Amino acid sequence: MSSKPSTPVVDRRTFLKGLGTSAVAVATVQVGAMADEINKAAGPGGASPQGPGAVPVTLTINGEKKEFQLEPRVTLLDALRNYGPLTGTKEVCDRGTCGACTVLIDGKPAYACMKLAIDAQGHEISTVEGLAKDGKLTPVQQAFIDCDALMCGFCTPGFVMATTAFLAENPKPTEGDIKRACSGNLCRCGAYPHIINAALKASGQSVADKTTVIKYGRLA
Repeated sequence: MSSKPSTPVVDRRTFLKGLGTSAVAVATVQVGAMADEINKAAGPGGASPQGPGAVPVTLTINGEKKEFQLEPRVTLLDALRNYGPLTGTKEVCDRGTCGACTVLIDGKPAYACMKLAIDAQGHEISTVEGLAKDGKLTPVQQAFIDCDALMCGFCTPGFVMATTAFLAENPKPTEGDIKRACSGNLCRCGAYPHIINAALKASGQSVADKTTVIKYGRLA
């Protein structure tokens, strides 16, 4: 008479115990992975996370090193405006949607409101105050004036910085190139045609005078 292999019986209690053990094991692995990421972020010295109080922060702004005491939660925008003080970088949306706070980090445009000051250490930060040299405006700044590419002025520094970075990479852009390059910046006054003309002029290209005459019919 052949004996059949016995089939293990898994009741509800055994199943739940096994499920709980598996969950604990998965959680342990996740915690371990998170700890590894924190250690990597801390660097080879294994420095512990800083804060929540103020800590020393060194920023290189417009070619000059500046020492600050900042809480790790302070954004680069806040550091520039309230601790700099470099108020040319404007705070408008504070949510990374309008581009008014655009600065250059290592030559690349970045929203200062979306960057922690403590994370900007070791990088070259350029603001609109650092563009002019010896009182002489850059071609981009002068073109914005000549083309009347500003109204209220809140968005202007961000557009100037974005345009400066763009022309450094593409010295002879088309109108379409300029529109794409400035798509991350908003002008609530609607000065876009003048901003495009300013970018074209700063690149050394001719700018056509586009004057539109609107004729109204006689009122009854």
